[in-house]
Amino acid sequence: MYNDLLTIGGVTIHGYGLAIGVGVICAIFLAHWRAKKRGLNTDVVITLALLALIFGFVGAKLLFAVTALPDILRHPLLILTGDGFVVYGGIIGGIAAALIYCRAKKISFLPYFDLLVPSVAVAQGFGRIGCFLAGCCYGRETSAPFGVTFRDSLYAPNGVALIPTQLISSAGDFLIAAVLLLYARQDRKRGRVGGLYIILYSAGRFAVEFLRSDPRGSVGALSTSQFISIFTLILGLLLFFTNIFTRGKANSHDGT
Repeated sequence: MYNDLLTIGGVTIHGYGLAIGVGVICAIFLAHWRAKKRGLNTDVVITLALLALIFGFVGAKLLFAVTALPDILRHPLLILTGDGFVVYGGIIGGIAAALIYCRAKKISFLPYFDLLVPSVAVAQGFGRIGCFLAGCCYGRETSAPFGVTFRDSLYAPNGVALIPTQLISSAGDFLIAAVLLLYARQDRKRGRVGGLYIILYSAGRFAVEFLRSDPRGSVGALSTSQFISIFTLILGLLLFFTNIFTRGKANSHDGT
């Protein structure tokens, strides 16, 4: 849409990268502020956020490589470009890195997971705005009045009205963040805030995928993300409704 926002001294500021950067900063500030209010270690929060960012990037790239394997095999250097990320890979990579760190440091993972997931949703909301500016993750053609027509996108079909799936996803992510913040105002059993995030994101992502038209891999009749959503939804339901992963009720210092 408007990815090249500004050029200063030969350096172009891209809307996609700027939106992601703003999202990450807002997410970290929100997590840090909430951690101080709830008595959680802010140094651990910052460390977990940075680990999630780094390994989320790696995970998003790796899952992109899986979904675009034929293209990667033909052109291996595609994996090194600034394009091509799959959000689910980022979520899985970030959570895995945070879990391993907590295990290594003998820190209870779930209180920090519960604390951080609203921030994750905020970052995702800004990230989808970046997708809209770049034109990636675009929707199907539409004759509806809310359709968006790209004129100079490197990714979306130009000159054709498309469903703005990026903005739909962004609004959904911000709504999830708001729901989680409201839900977390009361003491909750450990893992319930995190479980609710996984449930809401999985259901929303599964639905939005029906509206998308960009190449993103498939498993049978489902897109790759829809296929993954089935399993993450089950995980979220288990985390929210059972005590398989949890013990006891959280208190005000658990970050929920």
